[in-house]
Amino acid sequence: VQLVESGGGLVQAGGSLRLSCAASGFSFDDYAIGWFRQAPGKDREVVLCISSREGSKYYQDSVKGRFTISSDNAKNTVYLQMNNLTPEDTAVYYCASRPLGLTSCHDWDHFYGDWGQGTQVTVSS
Repeated sequence: VQLVESGGGLVQAGGSLRLSCAASGFSFDDYAIGWFRQAPGKDREVVLCISSREGSKYYQDSVKGRFTISSDNAKNTVYLQMNNLTPEDTAVYYCASRPLGLTSCHDWDHFYGDWGQGTQVTVSS
């Protein structure tokens, strides 16, 4: 299993970014992939997750109405659309997949087995 994130960068507050998580090595018919972020000096936290069984799930109230998660099964890619970004969204963003065959999201990062390398998102005020 390999996950590769892209799309991070520097953006002004109020701007938008779309992160991509390209997955390979497993079937995109059954999956659960989460987006996590880790800000400097803070613990890693789950932001959103999408699975073939449950659809999308939000785990952070602060991103509701601003972030959406989606998938393109033909491209084996999960996206994180981030709008109206604030400096508090600054973090390294990671995508991670649940072990093969598990198709439910979870809010604990220990339940995700494969991780991408991360992509930096910096929001300036």
